Amino acid sequence: MAKIKRPKITMYTSEFCMHSRSVETFMARNDIPVKVVSIDNSQSARKKVMEINDGYASVPTLVFPNGETMTEPSMRELRAHFNIQRPSFWNHIKSIFQ
Repeated sequence: MAKIKRPKITMYTSEFCMHSRSVETFMARNDIPVKVVSIDNSQSARKKVMEINDGYASVPTLVFPNGETMTEPSMRELRAHFNIQRPSFWNHIKSIFQ
């Protein structure tokens, strides 16, 4: 069965932002396709992020195919947005030992 191709989300990051790395890991673990764009060495990427965030170079900034954006989302906000349930504590513990 062919995998359904979903449009990629653009994720603006910086190598100096640990939260960007956490969000990138979250996306990978949940098989959510993203195009990662660093603002560190790209003036156009930095400018785009600043346009989205009222003059601030805040990362991570996610831009969805429909134009919606999320800036510095928490893991809770990401789970809610993508409708991803967090495993219960006991299910998480059980999964470690399986």
